[in-house]
Amino acid sequence: MNSGGDSVSFYIKTNRSFTLFRRYAWLLAILIGIGGQFVPALGLLVPFIMAALIGMSLFKGKYWCGNYCPHGSFFDNLLQPLSRYGKIPAILRSRPLIAAVLLFFIYNMTARFFAVYGAMGTAEFYERLGFIFANTYLMVLLVGGLLAVVINPRTWCQFCPMGTMQTAFYRLGKALDLTGRFDEKVVVEHPELCHSCAKCARVCPIQLTPYLGFSENYRFEDERCIRCNTCVKNCPAGILHLAGDRLAEALHKEVSLEGFDRARYYKARINSIGELHDDIREYTFELLEPSHMPYEPGQFVLVEIEKSRQMYRAYTISGSGSDNSEIRVTVKRLPDGYGTNLLFNNFREGDLLTLKGPLGRELRVNLESEELLFIANGIGITPFVSVVQSVFDRQDYEFVGKADLLYGARYEEDLVYDDYLESTAAENSNFGYHKILSKPRTAQYRKGYVTDILQEMDDPLPGAKVYICGTPKMAADAQKILLAKGALPENIYYENFGV
Repeated sequence: MNSGGDSVSFYIKTNRSFTLFRRYAWLLAILIGIGGQFVPALGLLVPFIMAALIGMSLFKGKYWCGNYCPHGSFFDNLLQPLSRYGKIPAILRSRPLIAAVLLFFIYNMTARFFAVYGAMGTAEFYERLGFIFANTYLMVLLVGGLLAVVINPRTWCQFCPMGTMQTAFYRLGKALDLTGRFDEKVVVEHPELCHSCAKCARVCPIQLTPYLGFSENYRFEDERCIRCNTCVKNCPAGILHLAGDRLAEALHKEVSLEGFDRARYYKARINSIGELHDDIREYTFELLEPSHMPYEPGQFVLVEIEKSRQMYRAYTISGSGSDNSEIRVTVKRLPDGYGTNLLFNNFREGDLLTLKGPLGRELRVNLESEELLFIANGIGITPFVSVVQSVFDRQDYEFVGKADLLYGARYEEDLVYDDYLESTAAENSNFGYHKILSKPRTAQYRKGYVTDILQEMDDPLPGAKVYICGTPKMAADAQKILLAKGALPENIYYENFGV
């Protein structure tokens, strides 16, 4: 198996501006860099900016870079859409280059200061001094901007002299014990909850790998981190936080590992790859060591898709052999999905790989409920296929209540497992199967969305458990309808794995 030759880029363009200041701070960079060429006094703002970033770095590291830097705002908001968005070359983040750029910056600024020193005390001195700072700001706009377009938006930040100075003062702040109360770092609630999907690395402006770098106390300690919150906002599992020590400790104490406490790594072989549709495949894995995976319907496994990056993808278990020595997952190929393209392009029957599981608690079904309602659209049907197999087909679990499965898709061929679900419903009086298509080609199928069926159903029992798997929009719409019908919020479950 190889990891090359795939058309989908590893790095993802995403929103990085979560405050108004971060969105519009680039105006200050334009004002000083370009406006300073005509009004040099504008350059005199730069020393105050330098003092602010150095002062902040004593307590919070490179927090300025990710939250206040005008140039960073310029790169993220104006140039990110134009960027080639490639991998930043290792040489541009190497220590020799970082040191050389810092020394050149110090030499250049010192030489310029000496050149205007003779005019000190005059109006000309302040004008010439402002021009020095304005030119420096303009140089960063031009050079950093060019690098942003041809390589990656935050390429300049790898060797920025101001960033290097922030790192140095951050270390001083740690030595003086100034950081403890103020420093915020990326924190994971618990490593066992991490899907190792690498989404945090794919969106990181500095191209760091948080999911591989958490310390024993669950913090990401890399001094290059600019605390921009981008990885936190994009984590599919929602388990990352930008937190100080006090909040981090509270998160660790409150976290629950229920549904994740039996997970372990498995050596597995791909036994078969079934084509369910042009862009949907069913992968059957034979478990080699250990040879059995006990799981509960609705749980998922992590499938190793790229060994070099220790990168996995979460897929719900859609079925298993009678003794759990085999498990199946169903995968829909997404045009812009990095993981699904690797899986479709590079994996073949007979390949060996690593799985981790079983995992998950949101879609584990409570079979003590009198009423169960499953709502799915698209490939979101997969966890409920596993439930149907275990509860109604093989009857591995006892269930005396009533269950309904609502399933929506676009076209007839998108109704994966349709025959199986139809036949199982016909054989079980307490299991109802209801389907709908948004774009049916014949009159055989009802036209509409899965939420249309939900809207027409009787109000659920007070204790009914509802499980939703599908697109975020469908899930949000379904939850609104359920709440209006009187369903209890704590009885509605939805799990989002991201892409």
